Amino acid sequence: METLIELQNLARSYGGRLAVRGLSLDIPAGEVFGLLGPNGAGKSTTMKMLATLLRPSGGTARIAGHDLLTEPNEVRRIIGYVPEGADLYEVLSGEEFLDLVRDLHQVPADEAARRRAPLVDAFSLGNDLGRAMGEYSKGMKQKLLLIAALQHDPRVLLLDEPLDGLDVPAQEFLKDLIEERAAQGGAIVYSSHILEVVEKVCHRVAIIHQGSLVALGAPREMVEQSGEESLVRLFLKITADSGAWQASPAEAPR
Repeated sequence: METLIELQNLARSYGGRLAVRGLSLDIPAGEVFGLLGPNGAGKSTTMKMLATLLRPSGGTARIAGHDLLTEPNEVRRIIGYVPEGADLYEVLSGEEFLDLVRDLHQVPADEAARRRAPLVDAFSLGNDLGRAMGEYSKGMKQKLLLIAALQHDPRVLLLDEPLDGLDVPAQEFLKDLIEERAAQGGAIVYSSHILEVVEKVCHRVAIIHQGSLVALGAPREMVEQSGEESLVRLFLKITADSGAWQASPAEAPR
């Protein structure tokens, strides 16, 4: 099976403090991979490194065979990134923002429009794209970020708290879309504090704590092996005592 994301001893420090400590992971095509951890664990820092927004302090990372440090532009063509709490150019209309992202990815206008149309319909934004984003609700901004991340048809999706602010229909559509893109041979890295959703949509999960990988495996098998009643209970146990338990890193995606 093709490996789309390869991390080897990936690290990032801030002022001498290690936020990510030697993270090593392989994520194959067709997998929805959950990245979990308490606040400050290093999840968003890892996502930003994968999105080429932060330079690693050590180690290596490759996406679809392209090195983050030496081939960042190639990586950016392959990924779609939805950050947590993104700041938007609120003077732009929704359509102007989507067009800006489209042009940055050098996607022909007609091709982007064809990809964008079903997403706009599914997220019920058709009547709002002409409005300034400063008038948008939190959920509307999140929907726009998702459309922007998808309109260049990326093979790898990096989703940091993607359900934040979404209404129930939009949440269900996004879950279905994630499963569909994985089935088509993409890879999705999904970071969230909503562990009930993670347990349902992710094939494998990694739990990181204080910048280090402390557990890795398929959610159901991790829970069964640990003797805990749910992923939430297991998460609380592991992050309270990071050395308490670790699943086999060789868990295969379902």
